Amino acid sequence: MNLQNITQRYLSLFPGDFSENPMQRQTPKVLFVTTKIVEFKEPELIIFNEKLAEEIGLGAIENQEDLQFLNAQSVPLNMKTYATAYAGHQFGNWAGQLGDGRAIYAGEITNAQGKTTEIQWKGAGATPYSRHADGRAVLRSSLREYLISEAMHHLNIPTTRALSLSFTGENVMRDVLYDGNPAYEKGAVITRTAETFLRFGHFELLAAQNEIATLQELADFALENYFPQINLDHEEKYLLLFKEIAERTADLMVEWYRVGFVHGVMNTDNMSILGLSIDYGPFSFLDEYDLNFTPNTTDLPGRRYAFGNQGKIAQWNLWQLANALYPLIKDEKKLEEVLNEFPNYFWKKHDEMWIRKLGFNTFLPEDEGLISDLQKTLQDLKADYTLFFKQLEKLEEPWDLRLLFGEVFYQRPDEKQWQELEIVIRKYNERLKKNTISKAESLQLMNTSNPKFILRNYLLFECINELNEGKKELLHKILLALENPYREVVPEFSRKRPIKYDGQSGCSMLSCSS
Repeated sequence: MNLQNITQRYLSLFPGDFSENPMQRQTPKVLFVTTKIVEFKEPELIIFNEKLAEEIGLGAIENQEDLQFLNAQSVPLNMKTYATAYAGHQFGNWAGQLGDGRAIYAGEITNAQGKTTEIQWKGAGATPYSRHADGRAVLRSSLREYLISEAMHHLNIPTTRALSLSFTGENVMRDVLYDGNPAYEKGAVITRTAETFLRFGHFELLAAQNEIATLQELADFALENYFPQINLDHEEKYLLLFKEIAERTADLMVEWYRVGFVHGVMNTDNMSILGLSIDYGPFSFLDEYDLNFTPNTTDLPGRRYAFGNQGKIAQWNLWQLANALYPLIKDEKKLEEVLNEFPNYFWKKHDEMWIRKLGFNTFLPEDEGLISDLQKTLQDLKADYTLFFKQLEKLEEPWDLRLLFGEVFYQRPDEKQWQELEIVIRKYNERLKKNTISKAESLQLMNTSNPKFILRNYLLFECINELNEGKKELLHKILLALENPYREVVPEFSRKRPIKYDGQSGCSMLSCSS
C-alpha cells in the first residue's frame, strides 16, 4: 500500500489544535485537533476492499505495516492523525459543537488520474468530540456500515465507501436499546473513504462562532477542490456553491426514494456537501412500502425522519446551511430563491425517477395520478417495495394478479383490495401502451431502476450473529449479492422479511447505539 503517498492538506490550510489531547472539550476557533488512534493490540482483519484500494491509489496489502494501518494498530511515523470539528441541528434542535467523535482522519491520497480521496477510521478511539463516549465502535454497527456503503455504491447512489473492517480484539459495552441494560459486544473498526467528508455542520460551526474568515477559506477550499464547474472568479460563486449543494441533495433524496432507503438520522451534521449518503446509523431499506416508516427508535413518536419526510427534511437542512453561508452571500432573497426552487427541482426529478421505475420513456399528464394511485395501493396492501417491481416487470396479458403478486404482500389482501390492485394495474398497462419505445427498451429502464437485491435488515441481523460466531458464509453471499443488485444472483435473498423477524429489534427498529 502507498501509505507514504497519504497527504494531510487540511492540517496546513486551516487553524487547528496540535495538542493530541483527546479530552472531551470545546475547541473554539479551530477546525481540527490532532488525535492519536488507539493502537489496538490484537486486531484481526475481516474484510479488505481490494478493488477500492486500487481505485483510490492506495494499492494492495504488501506488508505488516499496511495491515497495522488498516487495523488502526499503528500509523507511519510522519503521519499526524486528526479529528475535525463541526456543529449541527439534531432532530430539529441546535446542538452546538459536535465533531468527529468516533472518526479519525489519516489524510488523503491522490490516484493516477488525479482524483483525491479522504481516508479515515471509525471506531479507532476517543477524540475531543466524543462527548463523554469512548470513541470505539462495535461489530454490529461497523459491519452494517461497511455493507450498506458498498451496497449503495453498487446501486449507483452517491455514498461514502468502505475500505476495510477489522475486529479490534476488545469488548465494548453498549446499551443497544437505551433501556438501562448495557452489555459487552465485540469491538470493531472500519476504514472508510470519500472524496470529502465535509458536511453542512462544518460551515454551521464557523458561522455560529462568527469565524467568517475561516468560513470563507473553507468555502473557497470546497469550491477549488470539489466544484470545478464553478468559476472561482465569479462574483456569486458562494451562491452558485449553495445552489449546487441543493441540487445534489435533491438528487440524493430522489435516489433514496428509488430504492426505498431510509437514513433514519438526517441531522445537518449528517449531510454531505457533495450529496453523498454519509454516516449510516439506524438505516433501513423498506420491506413493506410505508411513507411513515422510520427505522430509528429515537425518532419515535414524531417520525421526523420517516421515509416520506426525507425530501422535506433535506430542504429544512438546506435552510440551515443557507443561514451558515449568508455571511458570504449576503443576499437573503437570492438564497430564498434557491430554497424555494428546491421543491420544484425535487418533484421534477422524483417524477422522472418514477416513470423510469414503471418503464415509461416520457412523462405524460396522466402519470402523476397513476403514480399517486400506485403508491396508495402499495401502502394499503403492505406490498414489499422491491419485490413488487420485480414482479411488475413480468406483467403480460392475460395476467393472473394473485399468481403474479401473491407473495409480495405482508398481509393477505381481501377481495376489495385485489379489485383495487386490478384497477391500478389496468391503468398502468394502458399507459404502457402509449410508450414510444419497444417492450425490450421499457424493460431495460425498469431493470436499471429497480434493484433485485436490497440489503435488508434481517439479513444484516443474521450476518452479524454469524460473524460473532466466527462464520463468514452468509457474509460472502451478501457481498456477492450487493455487488450485483440489479441481478438475482442469490435467489434466496429475493423474498419478503420472514415472519419471525416481525418486530425484532435489529431488524425493523434500531437505535443509534454503536
